[in-house]
Amino acid sequence: MSAVTLHPGRAKLAEFEAILRRDAIATIDRAARPSIEAAAARVRAAAQGGEPVYGVNTGFGKLASVRIAPADTARLQRNLILSHCCGVGETTEKPIVRLMMALKLNSLGRGASGVRWELVELLEAMLAKGVTPVVPAQGSVGASGDLAPLAHMAAVMLGEGEAEFGGRVLPGGEALRAAGLSPVELAARKAWR
Repeated sequence: MSAVTLHPGRAKLAEFEAILRRDAIATIDRAARPSIEAAAARVRAAAQGGEPVYGVNTGFGKLASVRIAPADTARLQRNLILSHCCGVGETTEKPIVRLMMALKLNSLGRGASGVRWELVELLEAMLAKGVTPVVPAQGSVGASGDLAPLAHMAAVMLGEGEAEFGGRVLPGGEALRAAGLSPVELAARKAWR
């Protein structure tokens, strides 16, 4: 299996084709880490601060004016992901899901999402070890069309949902454990240290 190092903002179509066609392992250029960590620090400060920040310490949509207590922000993020796991139908083919994971990895590498480096490492490890989320081929939330598929991917990272590992479909947490990985906790206070 080949390895592809993605350079966010400069990734090439041929690199994604290699991931799709040859089941290549994808990682992010380590030069992206400082910007990822800086954005995570901004989100951490927002979650713990007094100013309302949409979707970080407030509700979503019509609930945007509802403040979420700092102790509840982790549950807010987890519930948001799980509530968007509403896909149906046939399972998306494994190479397509792996490509989706690599594209998300590349996007996170730009340092604008506010995720912690730990999440990037888990996504890389899932690709490297062959933990592939089960993503239904149909279903969307809102206008973008990618929220439901991405929620199914993220659910496995939380130890929920289902994933294929070693030729078997397992509950997400079991698949991670079988690969020697642990779920990530979103907005977990212990992880902010």
